[in-house]
Amino acid sequence: MNPKVKQLIQKLGEAIHETVSESEDIAVVVKDIREQGFDVLLMLEATIGLNEVETDPESSQEDAGDLDGPFTNSDLSFLKSLRISVNENEIAEEGDAPGA
Repeated sequence: MNPKVKQLIQKLGEAIHETVSESEDIAVVVKDIREQGFDVLLMLEATIGLNEVETDPESSQEDAGDLDGPFTNSDLSFLKSLRISVNENEIAEEGDAPGA
């Protein structure tokens, strides 16, 4: 990954942290919890995913046309990142089942 993108991701993380830290809604709830006799430790984890955008519009139209099922290539890539495999035939059959 190039240094500029790494720097932008770092800035995004800092912006998220700053937004949460300065949130009046969060501050009010934390204050209420402390008034109940508890100390609050708030830890958030953010996952930032990046997909490189294709610059060739013809190839992206071809890719979109390749799919007959309910998922786009981005959907399939995301599911794969979660280690979820998708069998398009099973999805079509489940979608036809009553109550689905």
